[in-house]
Amino acid sequence: MKTTFKVYLIIALLFAKVSYGQDFSILEDQFNSSVILPNYHYGFSLYDMDNDKYVFNIRENQHFTPASNTKVYTLFASLKHISDSIPGIQYVERGDSLLFWGTGDPTFLHHKLDSHIVFDFLKNSNKKLFYVPQESSEPAYRNGWSIEDYEEYYQPDIATFPIYGNVVSFDGGTDKIKTIPSYFDNYLRYKDHKNNNFSINRKHNTNNFEISTAQIPKDYKSSKPFIWSDSLFVTLLQDTLKKQVNVLMNYAKPEDTKVVYSVPRNVVLREMMLPSDNYLAEHLTMIISNIKYNGFYTDSLRRDMQKDYYQYFQDSVILRDGSGLSTYNKITPRHMVELLLAIEKEVPDDDKRYLFFPAGGVDGTLRTAYQLDEGNPFVWAKTGTINAVHCQSGYIVTRSGRRLAFSFLNNNYTVPTAAVRKEMVRIMTFIRQNY
Repeated sequence: MKTTFKVYLIIALLFAKVSYGQDFSILEDQFNSSVILPNYHYGFSLYDMDNDKYVFNIRENQHFTPASNTKVYTLFASLKHISDSIPGIQYVERGDSLLFWGTGDPTFLHHKLDSHIVFDFLKNSNKKLFYVPQESSEPAYRNGWSIEDYEEYYQPDIATFPIYGNVVSFDGGTDKIKTIPSYFDNYLRYKDHKNNNFSINRKHNTNNFEISTAQIPKDYKSSKPFIWSDSLFVTLLQDTLKKQVNVLMNYAKPEDTKVVYSVPRNVVLREMMLPSDNYLAEHLTMIISNIKYNGFYTDSLRRDMQKDYYQYFQDSVILRDGSGLSTYNKITPRHMVELLLAIEKEVPDDDKRYLFFPAGGVDGTLRTAYQLDEGNPFVWAKTGTINAVHCQSGYIVTRSGRRLAFSFLNNNYTVPTAAVRKEMVRIMTFIRQNY
């Protein structure tokens, strides 16, 4: 499999020459005449997928911080290593006992994704339940995460057995806040409001939530991460199963473990990609590492993806997480295009592959960025945004039917992100209309 990938990529790169035919000089004029682009670091790469050649490049081999474009790498790793469904738990039966391990599955009791398959399996078991805790090779707070971005995007804890998405959901449908899970009702602390704004905030380093006494807005809904721990997980699980869950420490996972699968893989991948869900992205890397190594060695996963696949790309890549929150991640536009071509090899059907990417003017993070052209979307791309970083990489179909892969990376700007987004949209729309 790895040899096949290497041969495929080498052949592809032999034919992937840069060509500026069909007068791509007018596209160059669009970049050169830009008022915004000269003020910061940007790179661009455009590849003709039908003729197997690069057609336009600007600083395509320079490295950029990709932000959530990193999730395209997580998508590729998931397509390579996760079968059609997400492994929900691993378990063995020993006499009257059922021992189970987490797989990193983020969908367990998740408000949008849970299939209840794992829940029903545990609920309906007539055996004594024993949860076996596991360690991860990396801390929940990944290398290179900025605390500002971490808090801004409300990143839930990364855990070996997530539950409820590792968040508390708050519903203000009545004059009293409803919490899910209800266990956290005991951790609500009401605080006099200084203005008329209603708010809920978790106190730092605790699972206590401060609620203002201001009037609850109609249809108020919010969610806040809680601090995950093995003991809290067991408490929440017992509370929802309505049965005892024991803890079995330091029990080595035997070779005869079985797996209960939970949710279709592609459902989770689409949910990661369209709203750009950091929590799902990090847990997908947990799942993959557990599949490969029977343990949560996500640092080893990134190393082996480099050895097995990315070393054959033209440029180097540095990845420190699966979501893109790390400012240490570094990619080139050309490397991203080669990754998009590798994903095409995994999912050759355009319509099926496009489902993994937000469609401009239709859904996800590109719903309001693009206008439909002649009633149709024409860009399917992953966005990425953190402080002074805004990127977009994916696929575009021109009016003539030409299929192109592209990567447009922007770093170190001081203008509003909206201005950078508008400029990218302008250029990509130009490509749509002129090629």
